[in-house]
Amino acid sequence: MHYCAICGIERAQVIRPKNGQKLCRSCFIDAFEMEIHTTILESGIMLTRGERIAIGASGGKDSTVLAAVLKVLNERYDYGVEFILLSIDEGIHGYRDDSLETVKRNAVQYGMELCILGYEALYGWTMDQVVEKVGKKGNCTYCGVFRRQALDRGAKHLNISHILTGHNADDIAETILMNFLRGDLPRLGRCAEIITASQASTMKRSKPLKYAYEKEIVLYAHYRGLDYFSTECVYSPEAFRGNARALLKDLEKIRPSSVLDIVRSGEHLIHYPATTQILKSGMPHNEMNKDAGISVRGNENEGGLLKMRQVASSQLESKCASKTQGTTKPQTEALHIQSIGNCERCGYMSSQPICKACVLVENLNKTYPSIAVSVKEY
Repeated sequence: MHYCAICGIERAQVIRPKNGQKLCRSCFIDAFEMEIHTTILESGIMLTRGERIAIGASGGKDSTVLAAVLKVLNERYDYGVEFILLSIDEGIHGYRDDSLETVKRNAVQYGMELCILGYEALYGWTMDQVVEKVGKKGNCTYCGVFRRQALDRGAKHLNISHILTGHNADDIAETILMNFLRGDLPRLGRCAEIITASQASTMKRSKPLKYAYEKEIVLYAHYRGLDYFSTECVYSPEAFRGNARALLKDLEKIRPSSVLDIVRSGEHLIHYPATTQILKSGMPHNEMNKDAGISVRGNENEGGLLKMRQVASSQLESKCASKTQGTTKPQTEALHIQSIGNCERCGYMSSQPICKACVLVENLNKTYPSIAVSVKEY
């Protein structure tokens, strides 16, 4: 029999995957809440006294646990912040309509104001209609883009400039793997950040559960008896994320710390000098290595991995500098690093002149007539 590593009295019921620590139920709850509090303090997630902050609430385990923990921490540490639940109704019959009932109960249980916005009111389309038009493959792209912008619009309607979402360590690790598999390096840095903000937008998004494992979130909800909706979206089985999730679970069976290892890798990779030069030059990774004379089979026993990286970065930077000399085009024209600005049509945050939501809505409306046609019966 194992006893709790903290109190040493109660029988251990939880084994934490991130460090293998064995804890009893009450100590696990305290440790989980303390970690979220530490993440808020050390990551720069500013909670200003008197501020109104929106919590993206779906009724699922992540957003429910986030709301419950923030209520506890707000009272325990006197943040002096007013939290508001912001929910998005995608228009998925048999799924979102049921989960919104859970959100409504959560609003009463936690004493928080609730605001619900729907895709139909914002874009003129529900997800059921989108799936009927485009099919089940690729429909998650529409939903993800619409939801992110809908949260922005809802927060702006509430005069709020800070949104907290329930993305956990597993979610972020899956996104990092997806960007790796797609070769999407520009998005890799942004998806690993705990705070997403820009000078062009007053909206800030934060992820207090970034370092919390999905398993621990489920255990916290179970031990506290939280009311949450556990059914998966009826359209999600076709999503590409499912492949990344399956890969991550297989890795986790072999190495329990794989989830956080991938998250940390995503955080550090974007700051690695060689990666930065690859993004700036717009050249393929293999070509950059060949031109710089970098060997991918460095001997880590001679000089160490750090020395190998420093030499490779130095060679790469000098090679890139020599390539740009003598060219007629300014070096700034070769930059491919994504920056956040505002959409020319709707005015919301976008990395392109026209945001993805506006592009998707335009594509959906292409086959619909701009003038209604009626047939009169005689």
